[in-house]
Amino acid sequence: MLTTVRKAYAKINLGLDVVGRREDGYHLVDMIMQTVGIYDTLVFRSTGRALDAKVKLSISGSSLPSGEDNLIVRAVRIMQARYDIREGIDIELTKRIPVAAGMAGGSTDAAAAFLALRDMFAPDVTEEELQEAALPLGADIPYCIVGGTRRAEGIGERLTCLCPAPDCRLIIVKPDIDVPTAWVYRTLDELADFSHPDIPAQIKAIEAGDVKQMIELSGNVLETVTAARFDVIGRLERFLEERGAVRAVMTGSGPAVFAVFTEEGAAEAAFGALCAHPEFGGFERFLTGFVRDRDGEASADGSRSRAL
Repeated sequence: MLTTVRKAYAKINLGLDVVGRREDGYHLVDMIMQTVGIYDTLVFRSTGRALDAKVKLSISGSSLPSGEDNLIVRAVRIMQARYDIREGIDIELTKRIPVAAGMAGGSTDAAAAFLALRDMFAPDVTEEELQEAALPLGADIPYCIVGGTRRAEGIGERLTCLCPAPDCRLIIVKPDIDVPTAWVYRTLDELADFSHPDIPAQIKAIEAGDVKQMIELSGNVLETVTAARFDVIGRLERFLEERGAVRAVMTGSGPAVFAVFTEEGAAEAAFGALCAHPEFGGFERFLTGFVRDRDGEASADGSRSRAL
């Protein structure tokens, strides 16, 4: 029997623009994706060959459903069918990435499943082949298979490798609210106009290693919708910027906010103030940094703190 352990890292959007919509309803995006040092842990164990090739998922740290509709199970099923894997699989997931936060928590877990099954049973399969197999499950999964600093276009599947983003310290906070992604995009479609971030200019700042310009150029068009509905997002951003962040921005469709700091001491002081805040201290919160690649080579130690 085979066993493999994988860390599934979260992502943030350093920049997120919506540039159009396909006839099938999918939105066309232009984004800069970045892996961060918050991760789920997944243990995969084969249970032997069987006609039914059962997949069993157990989850700690979350009340997420673990049945056939779970993205991890669906990813395993795709790999079993595509590469004639007749082994049963037991999976243990330890959940740390906030759920429904705009940080690709489900997508990165599914990506870990594609990679684990490849490594265990089909080592000759390329990352490009995995990305092709993964795309029908979700547009973020192909990115999560490779990680790092990348531009994502199309519906998120067209990836361009960028220079690693310059080192910084991050505070990431997930407010205790739920934001339906479909509602965010539907509401954005109803807007007559909205401001677009300058993604090419932000890429030039990354290439120059200019962390301040990188984050000053950051923008997320989905924040136009989400922050208008949930004022806690703006209040969180102002709180962090008043305590030394170069800038704070929402990631994905929200509601998680990340703040960029250039000084370790300022980040730690702001994190302490956040933890002590009567409202914000009850949110899921993390002091972390960028991760260079999918396997966890980090530019910061990825430490985290979670409110109980």
